[in-house]
Amino acid sequence: MDPTMLIMLVAMIAVLFVTQTLSSRKRKKQETELRSSLTPGDVVTTIGGLYGKIVSVSDDSIVFETSEDRVRVEVAKWAVASKGKSTQETQK
Repeated sequence: MDPTMLIMLVAMIAVLFVTQTLSSRKRKKQETELRSSLTPGDVVTTIGGLYGKIVSVSDDSIVFETSEDRVRVEVAKWAVASKGKSTQETQK
């Protein structure tokens, strides 16, 4: 194998590795910021697909209401996938 080709291959692998690492860190930082900014009244969706309005927040978990019947569910903070309007609210 030509030495120039080998250097190019190593350089491309290094660039891909750095790009992957930086994007992974950025995504993890955004998730941490999202979960630390949760407050009562926010509408959230969990990684399992449940959505509702937050009632209370503790260090490791949140409690949210899933319907108008006031069904309350407690989940770990790491299970929150997104914050914002639920699909039901956007369809009305």
